[in-house]
Amino acid sequence: MESIKEIFKIGYGPSSSHTMGPRKAAEIFKEKNPNAHSYRVTLFGSLASTGKGHGTDFAIIKELAPLKVEIIWKQEIELAKHPNALKLESLDANLGILNEWTVYSVGGGKITDFTSDETEKIVYPHTFLTDILKWTKQTGKSFWEYVVEKEGEEIFDYLLEVWQTMEEAIARGIDSEGIIPGGLKLSRKASGYYVKSKNYSGSLKSKTLVFSYALAVAEENAVGGKIVTAPTCGSCGVVPAVLKSLKKSFDFSDQKIVRALATAGLFGNVVKENASISGAKVGCQGEIGTACAMAAAAATQLLGGTPLQIEYAAEMGIEHHLGLTCDPIAGLVQVPCIERNAFAAERALNTSTFSLLSDGRHLVSFDKIVKTMNQTGHDIPGIYKETSEGGLALLEI
Repeated sequence: MESIKEIFKIGYGPSSSHTMGPRKAAEIFKEKNPNAHSYRVTLFGSLASTGKGHGTDFAIIKELAPLKVEIIWKQEIELAKHPNALKLESLDANLGILNEWTVYSVGGGKITDFTSDETEKIVYPHTFLTDILKWTKQTGKSFWEYVVEKEGEEIFDYLLEVWQTMEEAIARGIDSEGIIPGGLKLSRKASGYYVKSKNYSGSLKSKTLVFSYALAVAEENAVGGKIVTAPTCGSCGVVPAVLKSLKKSFDFSDQKIVRALATAGLFGNVVKENASISGAKVGCQGEIGTACAMAAAAATQLLGGTPLQIEYAAEMGIEHHLGLTCDPIAGLVQVPCIERNAFAAERALNTSTFSLLSDGRHLVSFDKIVKTMNQTGHDIPGIYKETSEGGLALLEI
């Protein structure tokens, strides 16, 4: 598996697969084609279906500026390797093709052209959590220590930057008000929820704060703000909301928080390796479900859970999101995406509590639920996988 830096990418919303990935592809293509007179970019499948709502065209045009860019939408054509595909062409003054590149945005901001000479830096020798659990049993160490052993102590420097970016997104989101751009006339809720939490006490106060933190980050993502994929833009509010809530409740140090992030990233990595974190490929279960699992694992570690309890909490995070569709209204990362971040954050805390009440032993392993999620994703009809052709996306607003 790759570094967990690929799970936690710092960038700008609203979509890791539809905005961050295409923007990165355009940046690379521009560098390789300095003699271009103009560009033509063809978007296929899911990138074309919901690209306008996600701002795919705007991100590409901005990256390729100041040259002219023609965008072609081919939502009816889905390339075999992945639903999120784009072909970039550099053109001469007579519109002749100088160079072309077909690339795929596979989720979490990652792009690939699946060429044989493409090499990924393998950081983790194990790809299944079962094997990592065996390592923890043999060494007596925890998941975050496994991450440090494979990535080095310097991973903490990156994770600290990740955490600071998450906290900043929460702060901006809570302080912001007004309508979220996009045409749905959706008002920000984070600020109001945060203020209302001051009127409550006990568990209701804690729950309202979690909601406000998750909404804050998800709303920042929706307006194109700076966030961290965890594991995607659309699910970026879950992990920071859970960690911020626990930090506030237990006064955890940033050192403990980044250790929890290391564990969260490891679990996200296993999902990415053995299934998918792309809504266009497996539905929202791959985004929100994985985010919930990551947050649940982080929370359980912070609250003193054993490796088995941490694994159990993460497994439940995915299990109880199985089959969740990706059907954003108007192709915007707003409805139902923003609210799902809040509910998944609360569910992550619940699964953590549930696992801590147990001895960690359970029937369905994390690896098995990831395999099930992957198969479920393949079985979900394409109209429910980020195409705006089914479900909530058909509602007239």
